[in-house]
Amino acid sequence: RRVNMFRKYHVDGTQQLKSSVQRGIRAKISDQYPALDDVLDDLIPKKATVVLGKCENKVNVVLVDDEPLFFNHRDGPYFPTLRLVHKYPDMMPKLRVDKGAIKFVISGANIMCPGLTSKGATIHDECDEDEPCAIFAEGKEHALAIGITKMSTADIKSVNKGIGVDLVHYLNDGLWQATK
Repeated sequence: RRVNMFRKYHVDGTQQLKSSVQRGIRAKISDQYPALDDVLDDLIPKKATVVLGKCENKVNVVLVDDEPLFFNHRDGPYFPTLRLVHKYPDMMPKLRVDKGAIKFVISGANIMCPGLTSKGATIHDECDEDEPCAIFAEGKEHALAIGITKMSTADIKSVNKGIGVDLVHYLNDGLWQATK
């Protein structure tokens, strides 16, 4: 079971990163989010101060000039912050929940398959299992949450029950409030 990463957001300590480690993180982010390649130099400038913030439950936050941009759990995939997805909405696969799911998503609940397959919901992009995705909502312009698929989108459609997406970051959680 994945931990709820940011009910509270608190950096317990930071670690200055050697340039080789910075390049490694940058390369991973570039591999994961090729749509950001054109702006990666602006997001993480060569002269920027890049540190790794250590949070509880083995969550790491990549801070660029003190601004959280990406995070991961242990050595897992990097997730962008919601504020970054609001600037670059096409950077990652999109799934859209129906209106009925909105109140649950913004209170941090995982997304059930029927919330992604009902009328009003849309699977904009096909995803594999364990793939980071942005969660949008029917009638809303900006992403509400960032999650990771528990099953492929093909299985979400065919199985249509159980949890389809685990949330890792959502509107108004601790990380969102820390990035104002």
